[in-house]
Amino acid sequence: MTQTTKAWLQIHLCVVLWGFTAILGKLITLDALPLVLWRMALVAVILLLLPSVLRSLRNLPLRLIGIYTGIGILVTLHWLTFYGAIRLSNASVAVTCIATVPVFLAILEPILAGRRFQPSELLLGLMVLPGIVLVVGGTPEDMNAGIVMGLVSAMFVALFAALNKRHVLKADALTVTAIEMAAGAVMLIIIGLLYQLLPGLPMVAGIVESPSDLFAFPQGNDLIWLLILALGCTLLPFALSLVALRQLSAYASSLAINLEPLYAIALAIVLLGEQQEVSAGFYMGAALIVAVVLIYPWWSRRGTVLASTNNY
Repeated sequence: MTQTTKAWLQIHLCVVLWGFTAILGKLITLDALPLVLWRMALVAVILLLLPSVLRSLRNLPLRLIGIYTGIGILVTLHWLTFYGAIRLSNASVAVTCIATVPVFLAILEPILAGRRFQPSELLLGLMVLPGIVLVVGGTPEDMNAGIVMGLVSAMFVALFAALNKRHVLKADALTVTAIEMAAGAVMLIIIGLLYQLLPGLPMVAGIVESPSDLFAFPQGNDLIWLLILALGCTLLPFALSLVALRQLSAYASSLAINLEPLYAIALAIVLLGEQQEVSAGFYMGAALIVAVVLIYPWWSRRGTVLASTNNY
């Protein structure tokens, strides 16, 4: 087996593992806030126990630590709204919404990167709109709130992806991840404490519905699924992708990563039977959105500068 073939297998394994994050989000019974808190805290603790990460962290200027902290907050907002979207709809709907990230990047990245807006990027955004219409029409009305939250989550992905692209190479990748995960965990602890101290704070459907359980230690299956989510779907694919990307071009890796919605929807059908919750129109819309996403790296290769993203 050649090194390139091995790298292809590794990156596809990463994408499958990332696809499981939506499935595990559906299986875990916690509200989105404690779910994300435990996921980020577990990953941060493990990384901060690594001597190499601690050494790198000590050498980072405060300005960079502040930047990564801010990006970590955006990551947290993405995960909160992503798992909130799963709660309010289902895993298939949530990952389909996340597939619209390139559209948001086409709009946001020129602003954040200070580059000229490309008219072809507007066409990319328009191409995905019929798919969104089909997705909305193919899901029950009570899932519409989940669709809106999923699109908000996609916007947060685009924001932190564009910012990460500008700053991630300025420090060791594991150290950056440790800072971002720790920042998110601290932010969620503060939010949780506010809910404890100010019981009049409004609930957020899908994200905070049981304030008294925000700091409860996960029990039974929830603990098992959380450990799998943190270790098997966050740390393992992250480390594996770093190895694979040494052998693959940016184009090849982005093409593989953009297949994540397909893997996630297939897993949701097989493991959760979600095809019974939506109509054929949903899958037509999802197929159209994913088709645009797969065009995306090819478009980028021809000169449109866009960034590929993933859900960690």
